[in-house]
Parts: sequence; structure tokens; C-alpha cells
Amino acid sequence: MEWIHYGRYLDERIKGKPTQYITQHQEFYGRDFRVTKNVLIPRPETELLVEAVLKLRPDSAEVIDVGTGSGCIAVTLALAGQRSIIAVDVSSAALDVARQNAAVHDADVQFVEGDLLTSFADAAFDVVVSNPPYVPLQDAAGMQREVRDWEPSLALFAGSSGMNVYERLIPQARRALKSGGLLALEMGFGQAQALTSLVRDWHAVEVLPDLAGIPRVLVCKKP
Repeated sequence: MEWIHYGRYLDERIKGKPTQYITQHQEFYGRDFRVTKNVLIPRPETELLVEAVLKLRPDSAEVIDVGTGSGCIAVTLALAGQRSIIAVDVSSAALDVARQNAAVHDADVQFVEGDLLTSFADAAFDVVVSNPPYVPLQDAAGMQREVRDWEPSLALFAGSSGMNVYERLIPQARRALKSGGLLALEMGFGQAQALTSLVRDWHAVEVLPDLAGIPRVLVCKKP
């Protein structure tokens, strides 16, 4: 029977299906997370986003992870001792995966289906964290087929500029954060200048590079 399974897996891989979707597993921050075609595959670069939140707001009481996908950010923060974690996603299928990951790791996370922060009241959170869609649609043709053809487009693409979600999320985050609250966002290659311009009236704006020296995370605080 093993050779039958191996043959099927090999055929899927030849067609470009990512190994993570074949095995339905991916490591993130030292833990194993379930992944399916309904969620973005967690990447090492996103661990920098988690580290930034833990460093800047280690005792945060109210945290929301916007566009949680597999739940890797929310679950990791919950297990790091954050006291109250809410994770929101517009995809019910993604939330199903995130709930499974939270259950496996015994992480106390509340999951909400919704479009960004539209379902939440003003000044409710100490931290808004997000790894949103940020790939420009025009870049699709040049992407690896494993990403373009298999990972959910809803989690990848954000209009012609790649800034569409940021342009909606940042004003919503300003309303949803308490005074002095932290906004932490992952960004794509070449987006640092455009993204920092959207938070020019925020405080303590900082861009953090990944291990390759590429600007990867933006952090700032609500005035």
C-alpha cells in the first residue's frame, strides 16, 4: 500500500502541489501546524512578525490577528502568554483549519469570521497584528507555480498595487486600537516606502528587515 500512496504523492508533486499541502504539515515557531489548500503556508519570515509583537508588547492584554489563515500567529502568541487573543478571517474554511491548530496546541484563541476589523468596536485592542495579502496581481505571472496555482488567491493578492488591504486595514486598526496600541504588519518586497506613507501620522514607526536584509515587518503605535 505504501507504494500506492508514494506514487500518488509523487504525481501531485510533479504537478506542482506544494509538499506542505501533500503532507498537510508545516513547522512554524518550533511547532507543527496543519495546512490545507484553504490557508497560506506559514513561512519563516512571518516568525519575525511574532517576535516583534512579543518584544514590543510582551504583556499585551487584548490582541487581534487579522487574516489568521492557519492560525499560526494567533496560536503562537497565545502560547507565549498573551492573555486574550482573537483571530479573524473572512474565510470560514481557513477558520476551520485555525480552530484545529488551536485545539491541537491547546491554545486559548477566539475565532471570528469577518472582513478585516469591520466587526469590532472602537478602541478595543492593545495589538493589531496581520500578515495580509500583499502581492500585486500583475506579479502573478512571474510567481512560482507552487504558490500561484496552489495557495489561496484570497490570501495572496491585493489589487494591482498590492496595497489594497493595507489601505483598508490601517484606518480600521486606528479605530480599533487603544491609545498607544501597537500595529504590526508583514510586508512584501519593495513595499516599505508605500506602507510607511500610510502610517506617517502614527508614532514610533519602524521597519524591520528579515534575515536576508529585506524590509519585512512594519511596526508603529497609535498616537
